[in-house]
Amino acid sequence: MKEIRAILDTYQHKAPGVGAALATVVHVEGSSYRRTGARMLILDNGTWVGGISGGCLEGDALKRARLAIAQGKPGMVTYDTTNEDDYQIGVGLGCNGVISVLLAPIDPEAPTPIDLLSACANGPRQTNVLLTILKAPADSNLPIGTMLRYDGADSLTLFGQSANELEQTIRAFVKKGKSAPVSVNVPSGVLEVFVEVMLPVPHVVLLGQQYDVYPMVRLVNELGWQTTVVANPQKVTRALFGSANALVAPADFDNITVDDQTAFVLMAHDFNTDKANLPRALATGAPFVGVLGPRVRTERMIDELADEGIVVPETDRLHAPIGLDIGAVSPEEIALSVMAEIRATLSGRNGSFLRLRQAPIHERD
Repeated sequence: MKEIRAILDTYQHKAPGVGAALATVVHVEGSSYRRTGARMLILDNGTWVGGISGGCLEGDALKRARLAIAQGKPGMVTYDTTNEDDYQIGVGLGCNGVISVLLAPIDPEAPTPIDLLSACANGPRQTNVLLTILKAPADSNLPIGTMLRYDGADSLTLFGQSANELEQTIRAFVKKGKSAPVSVNVPSGVLEVFVEVMLPVPHVVLLGQQYDVYPMVRLVNELGWQTTVVANPQKVTRALFGSANALVAPADFDNITVDDQTAFVLMAHDFNTDKANLPRALATGAPFVGVLGPRVRTERMIDELADEGIVVPETDRLHAPIGLDIGAVSPEEIALSVMAEIRATLSGRNGSFLRLRQAPIHERD
């Protein structure tokens, strides 16, 4: 979402009359630096923001996109970095994958993909699904580059009798958090549609007001995630008001929005405060609740809560001590350790070394 926000900001502030196009990774076979859904906004003055690779494809995409803008015609380009052709872009870079990119000029006089991306980025926290036409019969009323937003069965009527099948595919993709192209049969032929699932960004709720909250917030901002700090507003500096997405008083804890991308971090550095917050955080159903500090400290909290009649059930959602074992010492390094574990957990990973992983880094079709 951080990349999308950068694209929206660049498009909003471009000079009048400057043409623009979106380059979107719509299919990947094998290995690639970026995955499906990666985007790059290109202006016909040579400016670009975002990315579709680690830098090896952007230059060629820039030239092709400017041509597409001049012609007013979208198109697909496929980069094959697995072959031995010395003239093939990407060869020798070790990508070892096939990447398909849609280059779509943006018509400012019509509803644009920018409008839909803005609605997703600035709307409520929810999973959004975008449908982009990649291939279509000549007589189709859905030309290549058309982007639609899935909003239930009624939004799929343009796909005719294939709407039910497409909706089932969308639901399966949402469940897996997967984005990929699919083929849809229509009366005049076959449509190829890129189904893009956009999950909400991770939402990190920090329960604490000591100085080590600040590097946590800064790192979350750098990642493009969302932060809520639970603290007494009178005990934090004004800087925190501007850097966190929300500052919530402890009495308003129950007003915090929690979903399956929410992580709680208990870091009050006060035993009784963390003890009181532990059952409250677990009761939200958030998939991640972490406690800063040694294991024995959390075990003591659980024992004391049990003595008070509050049973903390055993659950994989509780991470104590919080963080990955990277030897973190400073507040900034501890923030890195914590955010890495949150990312791993929300992704269904164990946070181990990639060199020990037997399967590919990313799921492959």
